[in-house]
Amino acid sequence: MTIEVGSQAPDFQLKDNHGRTVRLSEFRGEKNVVLVFYPFAFTGVCTGELCALRDELPRFENEGTQLLAVSNDSIHTLRVFAEQEGFEYPLLSDFWPHGETSRAYGVFDEEKGCAVRGTFVIDKEGVVRWSVVNGLPDARDLNDYVKALEAL
Repeated sequence: MTIEVGSQAPDFQLKDNHGRTVRLSEFRGEKNVVLVFYPFAFTGVCTGELCALRDELPRFENEGTQLLAVSNDSIHTLRVFAEQEGFEYPLLSDFWPHGETSRAYGVFDEEKGCAVRGTFVIDKEGVVRWSVVNGLPDARDLNDYVKALEAL
């Protein structure tokens, strides 16, 4: 079941594409977080969505907001993906224990073994203020993220 708007966002600790540990709680009291789950690196829709975020990065990563993108790929895969596509924001690996964070947010597809397309806008207090969950083939609209951030 997907985390509901108004709920405390589950904390997590994941490695990024450079092997650094990132904790959601590090941003509490400091920044809003746009948490984007995506199925797999190097796939068409995922690459398109993450490139769109890259192209609009100042809207999603600035003094008041941090963008975090999570997949079930290994950090090694994410490092190559980020280098190839020029991603300068953290790509987090929910590889092991496989899908633990994706499950905590209710966006892990047990049959496929990956996260579906879930996005959560989390305020500075760690509360989920907006979310959208799409199936594997359905891209999300970045303008919806912008509107959710503007409402905070």
